[in-house]
Amino acid sequence: MTEAAPKKEQRRKFQAIRGTRDLLPPDTALWNHVEEAAHAVFGTFGFGEIRPPIFEPTELFARSIGQDTDVVSKEMYSFEDFESSALLDYRNAILIWKAEPIGSGPPEILGTGASAQYKPFADRLANFFVLAREAFEKGNVPRTPENESFLKFFEGEMQSFHAKIQSQTIAVLENTVQSLKERSRALKFGDSLTLRPEATASVCRAYIEHNMQQLPQPQKLYYIGPMFRRERPQKGRYRQFYQIGAEVLENVKPDPTRDAAKELAKDAITDAELIQMLMTFFDRLKLPGVQLEINSIGHAADNCRRGYVALLKSELEKVKDKLGADSQRRIETNPLRVLDSKLEHEQPIIATLPKIADHLCDDCKTHYAAVKRELELRGVFYKENWRLVRGLDYYMRTTFEITAQGLGSQNAVCGGGRYDGLVELLGGPPTKGIGFAIGEDRLILSLQEAKDQSLVTSHQPPFVYIAWMGANAYAAAVHAANDLRAAGIRVELPPVEQKFGKALERASKLGAHYALILGDNEVAEGTWTLKTLADGTQQKFTEPHLLDFLKKL
Repeated sequence: MTEAAPKKEQRRKFQAIRGTRDLLPPDTALWNHVEEAAHAVFGTFGFGEIRPPIFEPTELFARSIGQDTDVVSKEMYSFEDFESSALLDYRNAILIWKAEPIGSGPPEILGTGASAQYKPFADRLANFFVLAREAFEKGNVPRTPENESFLKFFEGEMQSFHAKIQSQTIAVLENTVQSLKERSRALKFGDSLTLRPEATASVCRAYIEHNMQQLPQPQKLYYIGPMFRRERPQKGRYRQFYQIGAEVLENVKPDPTRDAAKELAKDAITDAELIQMLMTFFDRLKLPGVQLEINSIGHAADNCRRGYVALLKSELEKVKDKLGADSQRRIETNPLRVLDSKLEHEQPIIATLPKIADHLCDDCKTHYAAVKRELELRGVFYKENWRLVRGLDYYMRTTFEITAQGLGSQNAVCGGGRYDGLVELLGGPPTKGIGFAIGEDRLILSLQEAKDQSLVTSHQPPFVYIAWMGANAYAAAVHAANDLRAAGIRVELPPVEQKFGKALERASKLGAHYALILGDNEVAEGTWTLKTLADGTQQKFTEPHLLDFLKKL
């Protein structure tokens, strides 16, 4: 009797991680079109591209975004960066250690027997501690206050465990072992790094690191690339998402003769031109239903935003019991964020709250009025939205948001604002800053949802399928493909001869616009037949005339 054949090995079917996705043709053609438009438009406004790293020190984002924000506390992808070492081996030895079974019986105190039972674990703790302290002193692990505190407390807990081994029950000893295992994880072996959740902090870090304040000011930079946040995936929102953004950074040098009024006017022009560039970009893409909303959030002073926030908090306290849990929490942590609420029952309450425009200082009022004048001068249409705010102190004055069609209630595709204190907060010199970030995934979705699908496909170059028949036509087909591709025309050249009907069928399936028919007659006559697949019409061209015709499309 023969043994049954072994079952076919079950192989795991790999899929994209939840919240991520593959961008595939033909969709990637639209992505490329959007990004090419950004390169072209931003370049005409004097911006240069910057490509910062995908990951940065975690502290950079904690300081710039805010330690207490959801992004930093819940949504960042962070990890320790370190190499394998004897210290790591000793910690692993602690984590996998288990006491030898001692048989059944009551959980009594082991007395002197406990030393033999738990001494191996105590030895591992001691070895780990000695190596950890040595690594800290030599700088082989980060010399942070957290690691220093760990060594101090771990030493005390280790000594306490060793001293009490003989006087504790098995249950207490096992609980202590588990506690010490978890405690050992607190030692940071390397720097904490984070996949970037946004890029403004990275651009500011690069500005500081490369002493860009010494270059002609302002520095105008833009970026395109992926960002990462552990959010709940939904339509148009992913854990790996893409942003197109720009920042204007200008070093502020001490100058007692500086005219404050002229500075406010100059800042207003900078703000308006950045917004104009953004609207020019959306206009280039023919993004439907674009709406620009603007506001001024003043600056952090008692006679401006700080005073307004105090007043807002006082008014919110009066209606606290009518608000939802999130808004109640924000009254204490960040009252401005209550204005962001989308809860329907809160809207009538929020509508009665004080408006920040009525509480701006004179300089911020002057600046805001100048921004609006500059936008009108440039033909940029806007709507004022007093609820458009930013929660962090370094944000100031101009803030703006752009919405588009096809995205439902969460219809924002871009947000931006002025942040004159951020570079200084990150350790740089006093620097003015303003920028924006476009959610590229949502922008693409809005374009795809457009009723006029020509907005999506009009950017694609002509696509020619070469239907060649006969050995003599093959060389001419290769020659034709080379010339067409050199002219920037997309070409599909089949590797084998096909019958005429099969070739046209294949061309249609691939989405070709034209079929270039090359047979013995075309080669002999020196004329090429171009068939328009949409309506079936045919035209004959010489090679130069064919290239001219396709280039004009």
